[in-house]
Amino acid sequence: MQSTQNFPQDELPTLLEKYRQFVKNELFQIDLAVVKGPFRSFLPLIESLRSKAKIQGLFAPHLPKTEGGVGLNLVQFAHVSEILGQSPIGHYVFNCNAPDIGNMELLHLFGSEYQKETWLKPLQEGKIRSCFAMTEPEHAGSNPVHLSTSAVREENFYRINGHKWFTTAADGAAFSIVMAVTNPNAESPYQRASMLIVPLDNPGYKHVRKIPIMGEAGEDYLSHSEVRFEDCIVPVSNLIGIEGHGFALAQERLGPGRIHHCMRWIGICERVFDMMCKRAITRELDFGKPLAEKQTIQNWIAESRAEIKASRLMVLDTASKMQQFGAKEVREDISTIKFFVADVLMKVIDRAIQVHGALGITDDTLLSFWYRHERGARIYDGPDEVHKSALAKHILKSYGNRR
Repeated sequence: MQSTQNFPQDELPTLLEKYRQFVKNELFQIDLAVVKGPFRSFLPLIESLRSKAKIQGLFAPHLPKTEGGVGLNLVQFAHVSEILGQSPIGHYVFNCNAPDIGNMELLHLFGSEYQKETWLKPLQEGKIRSCFAMTEPEHAGSNPVHLSTSAVREENFYRINGHKWFTTAADGAAFSIVMAVTNPNAESPYQRASMLIVPLDNPGYKHVRKIPIMGEAGEDYLSHSEVRFEDCIVPVSNLIGIEGHGFALAQERLGPGRIHHCMRWIGICERVFDMMCKRAITRELDFGKPLAEKQTIQNWIAESRAEIKASRLMVLDTASKMQQFGAKEVREDISTIKFFVADVLMKVIDRAIQVHGALGITDDTLLSFWYRHERGARIYDGPDEVHKSALAKHILKSYGNRR
């Protein structure tokens, strides 16, 4: 959740420069080795970097100062998110990585005092990690209304049974927020599901596997898991908000989340763009001429710069509107930035790989890592096609009255 009291705007440029220097000097040196893994072997180093971020007053930029954060609003954090996105471990080091940041927002807004003390506080402090279990292999992941996982109330507890996958960061998480059907007979399909907190030491929770993504299973927080809940019993006190309001909570969670994702993608684009330009200048063709002299390469560089800049302006505009009017008022804008920036991300990475030649498809740079892990950008949080359809339908509504 972003602070309601703005960080002083005139101090923001200095703060952003601190983040840039930290990411460049501390993270760029190790991030390729970290993503190659094993991640656990780097945990002492990662924890030392987290401590350094706390000492420098940079930890948890999205949290209010009263809760141990920097106190940035949504637009201010968007700028930081772009900087952190330039490293695969950037958001994790500063404790604002998905899905933790979305779970923090959810518990901050709708959690009980018990839930905040038990789960939110240690999550904010970076002492534990969390995951979010909504997507099911048996149903289209773009529609959270269609779920088979059930949570049946029996006196003062719920009995959860279901099958989830792409539960990001489940490996090593302390708890999961689970979307499950509690009110199957509700008149509206949007009032059937609820969200419940499940501690992952629960005997009814089963971690099936880390799902291989294009041949790579991932490490800890970088992985996506398949999980099962088999007669998993949790107390009623683990229900978040009101029973049957799971869909509404999911929308509250996803709105700001798409801003975070898009700015992270732009950060990736900037790092990849820098790699592409350096490669174009230094890679020589026959007769000693650099790649940069080729018109096709020049076109890719020009197009990438224009697309990255357009993406940034669109996302910051949407963040500003969301901050001012709320997520419901910018649904069309959110759909627009989601499919537009995801497409730009893949274009820029693909061009950079092509400029690097054979080197680009090896694991000697971050390009292949991002190509594997970010191809999902056009799928998760609603496939691009769903967002395009929703946007077009909204636009065409106004034309329907003109016949």
